[in-house]
Amino acid sequence: MAIRLTTAQSTVATRHWGSPTVVTLAAMAALTALTAPAAAKQPHPAAPVEATAPRQAGDPIMAIVSIKSQQVTFYDADGWILRAPVSTGIKGRETPAGVFAVLEKDKDHHSTLYDDAWMPNMQRITWNGVALHGGPLPGYAASHGCVRMPYGFAENLFDRTWIGMRVIIAPGDAAPVEFSHPALFVPNKEAIAAAPAKAEALAREAAEAAKAIDETKKAAATMARDTASLTASLRKLKALKTRADAELAYADKVLTAAKTDEAKARADDLKQKAAAKAADLGTQLDTADADAKSKLDAAASAKDAAKAALTKKTDTAKAASEAKLALEPVSVYISRATQKLYVRRNTHKPWPDGGEVFDATIEVPVTIRDPEKPIGTHIFTAVARNDTGLRWTAVTIDDGDNAKDALDRITIPQDLLDRIAPTAAPRSSIVVSDEPLSSETNYRTEFVAVLNNQPQGGFITRKPTPRPVEVPVASNDGFGFGFFHFQPDPPPQPVNTRRRGGQQYYQPAQPAQQGWGW
Repeated sequence: MAIRLTTAQSTVATRHWGSPTVVTLAAMAALTALTAPAAAKQPHPAAPVEATAPRQAGDPIMAIVSIKSQQVTFYDADGWILRAPVSTGIKGRETPAGVFAVLEKDKDHHSTLYDDAWMPNMQRITWNGVALHGGPLPGYAASHGCVRMPYGFAENLFDRTWIGMRVIIAPGDAAPVEFSHPALFVPNKEAIAAAPAKAEALAREAAEAAKAIDETKKAAATMARDTASLTASLRKLKALKTRADAELAYADKVLTAAKTDEAKARADDLKQKAAAKAADLGTQLDTADADAKSKLDAAASAKDAAKAALTKKTDTAKAASEAKLALEPVSVYISRATQKLYVRRNTHKPWPDGGEVFDATIEVPVTIRDPEKPIGTHIFTAVARNDTGLRWTAVTIDDGDNAKDALDRITIPQDLLDRIAPTAAPRSSIVVSDEPLSSETNYRTEFVAVLNNQPQGGFITRKPTPRPVEVPVASNDGFGFGFFHFQPDPPPQPVNTRRRGGQQYYQPAQPAQQGWGW
């Protein structure tokens, strides 16, 4: 400390020595003598090593990768639990910095882009090929964009992580700090206690509504068939009645024209028969008309009942889904670039092409004060319950406002808070960022947002290496970015040409894309 103080005083003194070019050799030598020991004793940053916290660890809540330190740290509710060195992407294929989550896990993954390269204990964080996995660590960035971890570390970690677990990739060193703010979700104890029973009751109601719609549809279909048959019979009776009336009219004309008693008798007999036939058909038609009206009314009622049952089925299914989702941690992303708030919750429904489906039905405008002013990128995570509701931490990975000032600038719609805050659970999160959501955010992701002021080489989409059938190809290390390919290839991650976003890359994805292989 004394040497640093002396050096500082010497530097200040130098500024008072008139012209900076007039400095004596003796003074320079003296200054060098003072500063040299300090420089010699400057410790080099220690190389990252594997470490386990000296306490009983809980389940991991988040992972933070430091590109600067080439280190990954996993955290539970009480702090760090695991650390290890990593190897991130090389120049041109850099690991993108930003906010991610585990999307899919594969114990024995092989790349479809890099000569079937082995990527053991793979935990995917983007669908275009960025993941955490085991691999060789040369002591510096060497991957194709992925985050390589020590083989044993990746293996031991694999079963402890979960789909949707937050993965933060920071340009520098970042760590969660305890944090509180009025804008953070405050759950309601009564709502939390009632939530499981409410979800169960609504699930039963939805099942009953689904059964009822089947029954009402069947009844409506039966009534429709009956009325169709009855309508055909009515048309036939009406045609017969029209013909009988015509025959009666004809018989009446014949009777009027008859001149002889014999002709009049025949005509009268013809008229009586025509009149009886017309009367009988009229009676049948009246009966059929009455019956048809009754059945048509019943058919209309059945149709209305089917419509009402369908509406009830839709409403109850939505309510049941919302109640079930209320039991899940909720993730919120607030983008200054788009002035929108997005909500994601895991449905735990597996998708045939891999991963799980995330509910994305909530997307609303949000008010951000001073929208032209950078806000930074901050990740707020509910790590555990406490007496006041939830205990939160904050991680900042991109400068703008500090975490408190960032939340101060945001007004979350009250109706949205009423929907998601009462049952907010540990592992819930709020991400505030200048950035728009990446186009990588879709129905099988929580959120993907990258820092556009950092290299994004790992988001470049590359095609598989050509492999002639007869000629064996020597494998490269293959660890890192790009281990599956799209049909067709998606566009590469766009790069924001401005310091802060104004363009929205995210588009709500349609869960109908098939043929993605990896």
